[in-house]
Amino acid sequence: MTSTLSPRSGARILVDQLVRQGVERLTCVPGESYLAVLDALHDTDVDVLVCRHEGGAAMMAETYGKLTGRPGIAFVTRAPGAMNAAQGLHIAQHDSTPMILFVGQAETGMLERGCFQEMDYKAVFGTIAKWVVEISDPARIPELVARAFRVAMQGRPGPVVVSLPEDMLTVEATVADAPAVEPVEIWPGLTDLVRLQKLLWEAERPLVILGGSRWTERARREIIRFAERFDLPVATSFRRAMLFPADHPNYVGDVGLGINPRLAQRVREADVLIVIGGRMSESPSSSYTLIDIPTPRQRLVHVYPDPEEIGRVYQPELGIVASPHAFASALSTVHPPVEIVWKARTLAARADFLAWTEVPLKVPGDFQYGEVMDWLRQRLPAETIVVNGAGNYAIWVHRYWRYRAFGGQVAPTSGSVGYSVPAGVMAKRQYPERPVVTFAGDGCFLMNGQEFATAVQYGIPLVVIVIDNEMYGTIRMHQEREYPGRVSATSLVNPDFAALARAFGGHGETVRATEEFAPAFERAMASGKPAVLHCFIDPQAITPARTLDQIAGR
Repeated sequence: MTSTLSPRSGARILVDQLVRQGVERLTCVPGESYLAVLDALHDTDVDVLVCRHEGGAAMMAETYGKLTGRPGIAFVTRAPGAMNAAQGLHIAQHDSTPMILFVGQAETGMLERGCFQEMDYKAVFGTIAKWVVEISDPARIPELVARAFRVAMQGRPGPVVVSLPEDMLTVEATVADAPAVEPVEIWPGLTDLVRLQKLLWEAERPLVILGGSRWTERARREIIRFAERFDLPVATSFRRAMLFPADHPNYVGDVGLGINPRLAQRVREADVLIVIGGRMSESPSSSYTLIDIPTPRQRLVHVYPDPEEIGRVYQPELGIVASPHAFASALSTVHPPVEIVWKARTLAARADFLAWTEVPLKVPGDFQYGEVMDWLRQRLPAETIVVNGAGNYAIWVHRYWRYRAFGGQVAPTSGSVGYSVPAGVMAKRQYPERPVVTFAGDGCFLMNGQEFATAVQYGIPLVVIVIDNEMYGTIRMHQEREYPGRVSATSLVNPDFAALARAFGGHGETVRATEEFAPAFERAMASGKPAVLHCFIDPQAITPARTLDQIAGR
């Protein structure tokens, strides 16, 4: 690294700060507005992934933040590039993911004239990002970049946008580097833990729900011990299933879209409901029907690292401001009652989960998606990372795959279509030793499927399973329910995705029947290339339990 006592360009100072903050990789779509940064990166060991669209680059950065807890870094050029990246910022906001988007800006001497690709990023991104800052003085780069890392990680994590005027990056300054930033862990108070113990001693039907971000493997282990000591039933929030191992006897399922009705009833009937790390927003709360607003019928304990979120929707009986890691570490001081009266309820809830996920239901057509998921569940190791975007195809994944390893699930709680391919690319780049299987719908794949080219360019051998029903399935489902028989703007004519994969330079296979899937998957894994399995599913198979005609009332 260049000496901090010597003059450096703004771009060099910026890149030195990234290295100082431990940035190991970043994503970008190159642009002339930050050429100086690209030049400064040339002399570092930072793994730079060049993407084909700013949306893909931003989603990859969000995935990095989701998997590691450190901010994912993306660089994009001004205006059009920034707007393309906005979808990744929205995911990071809703998923509480630490992320920093560096955006090129016009030269300072031309601002406020409506110059080429000028944009007011504070106005545009002010409601999405936790913080938006424009750096006009290179001497302030260490200060403001360190702050960006801290803002992205502390409290409720989220995205930060840093605007980089083009001329600022070439101006020299003499300034010291900022120290490496670690987020502050927020610990629960002693009285909080005493009150929690009292509530549990008085409980007959307790339930724990885990969600949100800022989790660590150690926190997960300590929550498991807590559940074992109290024999508590533990559920996970929407697309946070990897926070508790599905093969553990205390795990009872996930609360999200397509929730097991029996688990939904258990949430409603709980007398003490402990929500750790999550917000119980629309999807995990079944459109805000599981917990009354503003005063829950349950005795709600809400543990969250940001005080502004506690009581924002639900008024808890006990609000605890604490990060999941710190809270889990403190739980050893909470002791179980002499007699645990809810043991039978935990056993019953576990049995309900196993029954809900064990037997794949038959659907119309030759491709039985549930049987495929059951085969994958038996074939793949516990450390597999399963990735999906948004769409009805994900219902099978959430219902039949049992997440066992920490970091084994990557999916957007925001419901963003097009997330799957870029997220899978980053997951496999970050953890090359772990199998990565990415699910995408036909509509989902073509929104950011261009990042399959990124996988080929860098030799990232993920497997993408494209579930093709020739329509925007989720929208069609709602359309048939609300306007049965009046199909409008939801049908699709798709390319041959297997041939497309081969054209990119990857491995591609077509699967039309269940028995064709296993050998095709084995060949894809053995190829050592990025691979696509193009799987055709009957359009009537819109959910594991109901057909399109049934939803339409036909």
